[in-house]
Amino acid sequence: MSNSPQAAEAPIAEEETPSSLDESAVERISEGAPSWLSERRRHAWSVFEDTPFPSTRSEEWRYTDVSRVVNLADLRLVTDGGLAENGSRPAGLVAAMEEDLAASGHAVLVDGSVVHVDLDPALEEQGVILTSLRSAVHEHGDLLEELLATEVVPPEDGKLQALNAALWTDGVLLYVPRNVKLDLPVRVTRWVSHAGSAVFARTLIVAEPESQLSYVEELLSDDFDQRTFVSSAVEVIARDGAQIQFVSIQQLGRDVFCQSAQRTLAHRDAKLDTLNVSLGASVTRLDLNSRLLGPGAHSELLGLYFGDEDQHFDHNTSQDHVAPDTGSDLLYKGALDDRAQSAFRGMIRVHRDAQRTDAYQTNRNLLLSDECRANSLPNLEIQADDVRCSHGATVGQLDSEALFYLLSRGLSQDQAERLIVLGFLGDVLARLPLGGVVEKVTRAIERKLEHV
Repeated sequence: MSNSPQAAEAPIAEEETPSSLDESAVERISEGAPSWLSERRRHAWSVFEDTPFPSTRSEEWRYTDVSRVVNLADLRLVTDGGLAENGSRPAGLVAAMEEDLAASGHAVLVDGSVVHVDLDPALEEQGVILTSLRSAVHEHGDLLEELLATEVVPPEDGKLQALNAALWTDGVLLYVPRNVKLDLPVRVTRWVSHAGSAVFARTLIVAEPESQLSYVEELLSDDFDQRTFVSSAVEVIARDGAQIQFVSIQQLGRDVFCQSAQRTLAHRDAKLDTLNVSLGASVTRLDLNSRLLGPGAHSELLGLYFGDEDQHFDHNTSQDHVAPDTGSDLLYKGALDDRAQSAFRGMIRVHRDAQRTDAYQTNRNLLLSDECRANSLPNLEIQADDVRCSHGATVGQLDSEALFYLLSRGLSQDQAERLIVLGFLGDVLARLPLGGVVEKVTRAIERKLEHV
């Protein structure tokens, strides 16, 4: 981790008395904030109160009963990141930070609060901004007032999105000016340390015309002995001709409910790719929406998940083609073992004026036991008549011929199965060969395969 003068290391805060998730928490977080932000938080809380809880009676939540997953009344909000043992960092956090030294910049969040930021001085001189949202509220208020929780992920998107907009404690702002290109990724590590807590963070990424960036975040924690809630809202905007790669690697511990709402906006000739890797947490819910807003815009949506024991993954994706001559390609692949379950619901929407849309959607699942289950629901909604769109889904077991071939070459049963799983999931990683990401994810999968 860089120790340059540009590095900003926040002091480790003494642990506060956690607060309940109620309106008083909104007022507490809003203390000292500009009026526009306080009003936005209060509006979000009002939307939260007026919006019913997600129900399995709705199509989008058919396979995940939130009422059984988490009870908000049992959770407590910690508004300042704190680490136990007099500020010492857990081994898992230290190991992740040491892996990510090669970067344009770093940010570290503990329990939803930024405790470290550093940025390459040369990029800072070109106008790149990498900072905590809490600081950006005062230092870059005009930008946040225009974009934060407005058109990208507003509270009206859903009850949990509204709760995040009301109670987020901190997050990351990455802003890249016109024509500036980041050769190395920005790397963000998010650590959760409090069992029974609710952690709310946001990410805002803005790439101005013809700029280029890669952003890689990793979510980590130890296993917990009581339900913990980790909520994220990610807002990504690629202006005309910009190129963005956004990667999220989720390796949270057991007894965590990880809920993430992500929306990407790609304007004219922009290229905006995402990769979501889900390996940890007991329950994972991802809502991902890609909006192609300008001619020539293109998005690749990649996902990888591997579950064992009783893990549950729920991915709800949508590709919205608003402008003509746009393209998108979604590939989500998962492997499940033991009693793990997954649900995938994908939607391609082609709006009336989006002629010459080129859109694809594929979900493939590999079952490693007789007790695991995968549900896949790909959909199309097309209002234009000059398009190329397709979708597909598969659920299957290990390829017996491939397994026999590897066994005949002297590999053991375990070795052969591991190779097949790595090859099956590695197909996704090959589509976005970002430095360090493939190796990191492959190691994590191999660790899980040791217990298969």
